[in-house]
Amino acid sequence: MVTIQMNYEGDLHCRAVHEPSSTALATDAPRDNQGRGESFSPTDLVATALGTCILTTMGIVARTHGIDMTGATAVVEKDMTAVPTRRIGSLATKIHMPQNLADEHKQRLERAAHTCPVHKSLHPDVHAPIDFTWG
Repeated sequence: MVTIQMNYEGDLHCRAVHEPSSTALATDAPRDNQGRGESFSPTDLVATALGTCILTTMGIVARTHGIDMTGATAVVEKDMTAVPTRRIGSLATKIHMPQNLADEHKQRLERAAHTCPVHKSLHPDVHAPIDFTWG
């Protein structure tokens, strides 16, 4: 179990502290929802969690199989919707692997990406495609 302590600091700003490491981060409401957009919004953190989870899960598989994925990148495009209520509508992820790998390694890493815990935890109404480019 991991504990994260959050405090509301006023004016739609929060501070979160990851207890195991004491690392802190700040959030602000987005400009399109009464905030100033001065930091990650809570839904931005969901997008961030998805991209970093995909890369980390792929990295675990890569390490296990001796695959070098140094320089791999993830870009997540978050799209909000207001129907039927304000929520994340889409988290489209683009993974770029700087090197072209054997088909066996590509399949292994793509399979890993789709099993990342954050991706598996998303509500089925959230469209969350993952696209890959190699080399």
